[in-house]
Amino acid sequence: MSAAPGTLILVPVSLGETPWNTYLPEEARRAAAAVRHFVVENPKAARAQLRRMEHPLPLRELELRPLPAEGSDRELDDLLAPLFAGHDLGLMSDAGCPGVADPGARLVARAHAHGLRVHPLVGPSSILLALMASGLNGQNFAFCGYLPVAPADRNARIRQIEDESKRLSRTQIFIETPYRNERMLEALLAQCQPQTRLCLAMELNCAGETILTLTIAQWRKRRPPELSRRPALFLILAD
Repeated sequence: MSAAPGTLILVPVSLGETPWNTYLPEEARRAAAAVRHFVVENPKAARAQLRRMEHPLPLRELELRPLPAEGSDRELDDLLAPLFAGHDLGLMSDAGCPGVADPGARLVARAHAHGLRVHPLVGPSSILLALMASGLNGQNFAFCGYLPVAPADRNARIRQIEDESKRLSRTQIFIETPYRNERMLEALLAQCQPQTRLCLAMELNCAGETILTLTIAQWRKRRPPELSRRPALFLILAD
């Protein structure tokens, strides 16, 4: 008799250098610690997270397979092989929750296509933490990912999402590569309307956590916080 399929377990990880008990319930950590097979975004980062999580097994005894940037169905099925053999399989992002603004969603979709069980563990999501703390509309929101890098395209996209925010009363959430954070803030202050509210949520769930929500007019009058190389999310709500 063949073994019953295993479960794809979605394992949240820390958003920075923080102990596991500050971001992960004990039951979730225990479930993750029982897994021996993992699909990960980056093996080196995953090993650091598993060490931080105090996985009971030596890391060399764990199977850590990287998720390809563009995987075919056949490649994804190969990654799911432990499930078909009756073993649970963990999916880990580099930070936060797998499958949320994360390429792991492709593996989850493939597991569903096979009728496999998917079980998400409780853990930190920078998107939700930022929204919770922003004071902006939590009933209607969208994550816009990264905005264009080219200044003209970026500025046009800022105006577009601000217009959508006003028409739909929608909080727009987006992210930038940390070394370009300051340029993003400068662009927002130049392009957005004075009454639009902007939240900067930096180093969430870490020692340097800073969360500020002000109107664009108020931001223009104050010295901006230090943003260079700090993980940050930007949230706007136009009135």
